[in-house]
Amino acid sequence: MILLRRLLGDVLRRQRQRQGRTLREVSSSARVSLGYLSEVERGQKEASSELLSAICDALDVRMSELMREVSDELALAELAESAAASEPVRTPIRPMLNSVSVTGVPPERVTIKAPTEAVDVVAA
Repeated sequence: MILLRRLLGDVLRRQRQRQGRTLREVSSSARVSLGYLSEVERGQKEASSELLSAICDALDVRMSELMREVSDELALAELAESAAASEPVRTPIRPMLNSVSVTGVPPERVTIKAPTEAVDVVAA
């Protein structure tokens, strides 16, 4: 069984470690007890939206970015769980499309192909 709180904790810990910050620094900045933040990172406690907001502010990370990373982790975990159980994947995973800047392109139709769909872009 996939636990969302565990995935969320893993992503929070990675964000903190990428910044080279300690639990103590982030807990102080977020005004959350060190022990509670540690339990959230280990997936032992469910974090409220208010707590997540405070932690995201302390890490200077948008909550939408955090949730996107959690969503990607969840999709991978579901695929792995499905493959391990030899079950077909029931719902398609939407591809993650990054923004693309196109300059100096003639005003012709440009097609960007993603793994499961094509997106038409018209140059201005």
